[in-house]
Amino acid sequence: MRPRARLDELRLAFMLLSRIPMGTLARAPALSDCVWAYPLVGAVVGGLAGLVCALAARLGLPPLAGALLALGASALLTGAMHEDGLADLADGFGGGATKVRKLEIMRDSRIGSYGVLALILAVGVKAACLAALPPAGAWLSLAALGALSRAVLPMVMLALPSARESGLGQAAGGALRPWPALAGLVLALLLAGLCALPHLGAVVLAMALVSAGVSVLARRQIGGFTGDVLGAVQNLAELAGFCALVGRF
Repeated sequence: MRPRARLDELRLAFMLLSRIPMGTLARAPALSDCVWAYPLVGAVVGGLAGLVCALAARLGLPPLAGALLALGASALLTGAMHEDGLADLADGFGGGATKVRKLEIMRDSRIGSYGVLALILAVGVKAACLAALPPAGAWLSLAALGALSRAVLPMVMLALPSARESGLGQAAGGALRPWPALAGLVLALLLAGLCALPHLGAVVLAMALVSAGVSVLARRQIGGFTGDVLGAVQNLAELAGFCALVGRF
């Protein structure tokens, strides 16, 4: 166990999944080695977004307004990369007839009607669920769901081949070993436990089912995963977690 190496991997994970400044790395670790730290990034992003939600409640804003501000803060902290992935996946899978065309659409920076609808539905449902939570529980729930939804990303990379021959997804997934992914999963579960996340079993099951469903769809549509697929998985897994958290199953 090399503390300096683990710290560099943690910093690289923040560089990849957020806009939180981490300085520069003299020698960057392999992309595949830092996946264990993805849940920590999610917990920090979710925790900071939760503070915005708590502040909005303290100022007397309606719960829905606080929820939307929290989701906006989360998007700012990540550069909206996961939302961009969801929109690109919706446009590509909805508008392309062939694998090549789907991948072309997903790489296009312009957003289409499928992408707009996917974002409206995802943000709307998340905000409604978050607004239904008590203010005291929203902060920790955002941190826990942020961690769990990032922990599934390495699992997808292990389960699927890369759909492209180049890109960050291919670079990270090509040399990925099981132990960093499993370590991240265990870490996410520990963080969720520390946050006292209610209905943890139902939340984990819902997130696993949705992640598996998106993975199967991605294999059928484009033959594997891309960075956009991973972004969509994170977004939809988090959405499923919110629904399981406030639903009556």
